[in-house]
Amino acid sequence: MDPVRNPYAPGAGQRPPELAGRGRELDVFDVVLERVARGRPERSLVLTGLRGVGKTVLLNTLRSAAIGRLWGTGKIEARPDQSLRRPMAAALHMAVRELAPHHRAPDRIDDFLGVLKAFAQRAPIGGKSPRLRDRWQPGIDVAATVGRADSGDIEIDLVELLGDAADVAADVGTGLAVFIDEMQDLGPEEVSALCAACHELSQSGAPLIVVGAGLPHLPAVLSAAKSYSERLFRYQRIDRLDRVAADQALCAPAGREEVEYEQKALDVLYEKSGGYPYFVQAYGKATWDHAPRSPITDADVRVAAPEAEAELAVGFFGSRFERATPAEREYMRAMAGLSLAGAESTGQTRDDMDVAVPTAEIARALGRKPASLSPARDALIKKGLIYSGERGTVAFTVPHFGRYLRTQPA
Repeated sequence: MDPVRNPYAPGAGQRPPELAGRGRELDVFDVVLERVARGRPERSLVLTGLRGVGKTVLLNTLRSAAIGRLWGTGKIEARPDQSLRRPMAAALHMAVRELAPHHRAPDRIDDFLGVLKAFAQRAPIGGKSPRLRDRWQPGIDVAATVGRADSGDIEIDLVELLGDAADVAADVGTGLAVFIDEMQDLGPEEVSALCAACHELSQSGAPLIVVGAGLPHLPAVLSAAKSYSERLFRYQRIDRLDRVAADQALCAPAGREEVEYEQKALDVLYEKSGGYPYFVQAYGKATWDHAPRSPITDADVRVAAPEAEAELAVGFFGSRFERATPAEREYMRAMAGLSLAGAESTGQTRDDMDVAVPTAEIARALGRKPASLSPARDALIKKGLIYSGERGTVAFTVPHFGRYLRTQPA
């Protein structure tokens, strides 16, 4: 097979050649956009799922849908070590800049940019001035507004800022959407402020929505910030592809290159990938490069699988494993063994199934007191390697990570 024609794209956040199995999510978002356009009340949207299921790809696709309806859009990737002010200001600046050519009153745009600048430059109450790398200046020479979105209280300021941005969109007769990736990495005060702002916007029917994406415990993070968050957002869990969608993700792009798969080849590919979109692309790419001709056979898949697994071991699993300290690796190895035992006890005998594990069992397996393992657990959660979906349990954020750890020497 010609590697130049290889259609598969196993990249971080890179859109696959065939976005299979996400029709429901796209349809839901179309309804949200149409309802907002008609002045109907609508909730913001939150996508959750493990790493590698295509949350970022879907987030970008939803943003494209909003742009197609002439909405103003901006995107943020949250980071635990960065204040929300700078990225939010940059995202809203981009969104309003898209609407500015359609606005009849340029002064209104300048007024908003003044508020935006004040918001971006304001230090927290009782805090130090923003570090130089965290300062942000709008690309338009506008003086910062005094007395609007500049109190230093992130909740008050964000409510005012998003409200003013929504007014600009309303003037143009369209909407604004802010897309936030890795939303679980926002600080507690920032999550609370974002919830409060979304609550205010939904009550007033303002044409601005937030679309967030994050790990499975994101709903719990939002609920801890504001008790009403469970009613504030429309939650959609993004999971692995079912068999039909996984086959479509492989066959549709291959068909456009006049290449076919035998049924047994698709069987093995689904078994290897588990239906996770990133793995579907990784195994598909390796198989294409190794297959001598069409149709692609199950033997081709088995020959190519070690190369795909080696690439995943370095780029997808290994890079994350290397970020962990020895104590954190010990904790995860104990998780891996216990999660496999838990999967087998529930009838899930495949080695790629990793279930949530009680933290008390991890402590017992390591011969330690639970309290002594809290630093390792908290650090792994902060690094995004594990999450706590329910109180007293932890699970891997990365599919197949337990299987990878069980192959690594102690």
